[in-house]
Amino acid sequence: MHNLPALISDLALILGTAGIVTLLFKRLNQPVVLGYLVAGFLIGPKVGLVGTVTSTEGVQLWADIGVIFLLFALGLEFSFKKLFRVGGSASFTALFEIGVMTLIGFTTGKLLGWDLMDCLFLGGILAISSTSISMRTIEEMGFKNMKFVSIVMGVLVIEDLVAVLLLVFLTSIALTREFAGTDMLLSFLKLAFYLSLWFVVGIFWLPTALKRSQKFLNEETTLVVAVGLCFAMVVFAVKVGFSAALGAFITGSILAETIEGERIHHLVNPIKNLFSAVFFISVGMLIDPDVISSHWQVILLLSVLVILGKTLGVTVGALLSGQTLRSSLQTGMSLSQIGEFSFIIATVGVGFKVVRPELYPLAVSVSVVTAFTTPFMIRLADTVYQVLEKKMPASMIASLDSYSMFSSAVGAHKESRDQVRAYIFKIFLNAVIVIGVFLLMARVTLPYMLNHQVEEGSAKFLTLTATLILSSPFLWALAFGRTKQFDNLLAEEHRKTSDYVFLISRITVAVGLVLAMVAQFVPLGWALGITAWMAIVVGYVLSTKLRTVYMWFENRFLSNLAEDAHKPASKMQRQELAPWDAHLTEFKVPAEATYVGIPLASLSIRERFGVTVALIERGRLKIMAPGRDVLLMPFDTLFVIGNDDQLAKFKDFIEQVSDTTTAESELEEYTLDKYLVDDQSEFLNKSIRESGLREKTHGLVVGIEREGKRILNPDSAEVIKPGDLLWIVGDRRLR
Repeated sequence: MHNLPALISDLALILGTAGIVTLLFKRLNQPVVLGYLVAGFLIGPKVGLVGTVTSTEGVQLWADIGVIFLLFALGLEFSFKKLFRVGGSASFTALFEIGVMTLIGFTTGKLLGWDLMDCLFLGGILAISSTSISMRTIEEMGFKNMKFVSIVMGVLVIEDLVAVLLLVFLTSIALTREFAGTDMLLSFLKLAFYLSLWFVVGIFWLPTALKRSQKFLNEETTLVVAVGLCFAMVVFAVKVGFSAALGAFITGSILAETIEGERIHHLVNPIKNLFSAVFFISVGMLIDPDVISSHWQVILLLSVLVILGKTLGVTVGALLSGQTLRSSLQTGMSLSQIGEFSFIIATVGVGFKVVRPELYPLAVSVSVVTAFTTPFMIRLADTVYQVLEKKMPASMIASLDSYSMFSSAVGAHKESRDQVRAYIFKIFLNAVIVIGVFLLMARVTLPYMLNHQVEEGSAKFLTLTATLILSSPFLWALAFGRTKQFDNLLAEEHRKTSDYVFLISRITVAVGLVLAMVAQFVPLGWALGITAWMAIVVGYVLSTKLRTVYMWFENRFLSNLAEDAHKPASKMQRQELAPWDAHLTEFKVPAEATYVGIPLASLSIRERFGVTVALIERGRLKIMAPGRDVLLMPFDTLFVIGNDDQLAKFKDFIEQVSDTTTAESELEEYTLDKYLVDDQSEFLNKSIRESGLREKTHGLVVGIEREGKRILNPDSAEVIKPGDLLWIVGDRRLR
């Protein structure tokens, strides 16, 4: 290779600079993402302090791949079950804060005299907090087991999902160059339809396929299959009018539900780290010092708005959702930054040339400022709470506590609401499947047959027949499918009228879908007749058989959705214990812990720390409500209940390990060495047992060389002779 491609030399410059800068940032306990941005800034065309890239197109290609892998890995961490477990409190908090920050961003843009597009993109940029910066900062500061962290994680999950939706909407706006409410509504419905369809098909097919192929999947084939599925979905998403990032995210979310989900995440993570590093470095390359110097007032203004707006928005949202003042304030001050999704949103606007070019470096600059302030905000949360507690009237604090207790009590009696929600969700998913079957047959199968010289009438007849057959089980479920829990709920509450309303509305929807589908293939008169015929067949003639077929599909789907086969044991439900400020968290017992092998009674955990060990997971074994005689063993996972202060003290205890420094230094002296037996040796003519070598060396004689012969692992009765070369594993300091 005489002529080195520019892309390779560019990568050498990019990754070499990034390596040095990120090592420095790690030493300073700063997020690595900031190091990537600084590295890009140093080699960017506007600065070029240590050289600059020559092939910006090649770097941009790698950056685009980086976005795909970044969203793919985020989907693997996301999973649909995690969304279901987030809960109403975190969901309400996230949506409330996103609405507040979007409004603040849009209004600020208007006050600055910016165009509509600039204001819309600014609102999106300021709305999404940084998952990597906030969670890494919390972990590095040792706050991971505190109560507010679970709320932070839930808010971040919802924000990441909303960010993907924002990315889709803003991309649509950038392509059409206009903001139309009707078009946006249609785009939203289209997005909801495809998300639901991908969810159903993916959960039904992928976990089962990977489970059956598990014996053929090594690390190489697993990685190739996963990345292949990711890019296939990326291509499909772009084909149907969505972004590549959405396709990658959905694939990761579905794969996270499979038996290979954790393994795929482990394999993809290094690739994601590499490509996402190139993406963030490419972001830093676009930072223009001139823009920063000329717009420093705007940067300062936006940074203040992010810090104060997010703190206030999240805190108020969490309070309204029923959290305590302390947890709400800690959550708000932990999320007072913007990050990676803000860069991606800004990239879309600048790439499509619908926003001012300086919006991108402004977003990056605000992210850098707020990332540096995040650790200080988290540390100040308790101080600010204590000040507020002293300054606020006692009656107001009592009212907030009462509201929190009331919200928890209401949340404990939400079974009826959950049953209605599950019932409606089931109807919606069946409708999505029916429409999906129709679209597949009408837009793929029918054109394929027509392109292969099949007569139009015959092609439509065959396609319509196949459509009705394939959709029949789901049409039956849409019209007549029930859930026992929902039936029991109606029976308990004596709501027969509601039952009839639900039944009639569902049958109407099913009949309407059939009529709409059939009318695409035949005239309206024929469509009415076929619809009536389908109603008789689905409702009466084949009802039992269709129910059997549908129940097979549903059981397979629910089995895949509920299965945590890629995890050794399912985790306990983490529910708040109102009215106390307590929660359930988990700790891992280190292998070198000083308390390993000691019964719980001797450790006096409840008496010393005020916490309760509710469960011990030991591999696949679960010890519920462990007794006083249960021993703690290495790598046990303890599920402990307590408040933040109690859990912080317990964390210091549970993480203590024996002093390994002495052991390591002793290990350096404990080695394999040799000893030549001469005529003056004290061990001469003694057996190995009689010589006392074991006691003096704290080791063993593992070999003897005698007259050119070797005796491996000699018997302890072997007599030591002159000229023997002894091989001893022991302490060299004693010889």
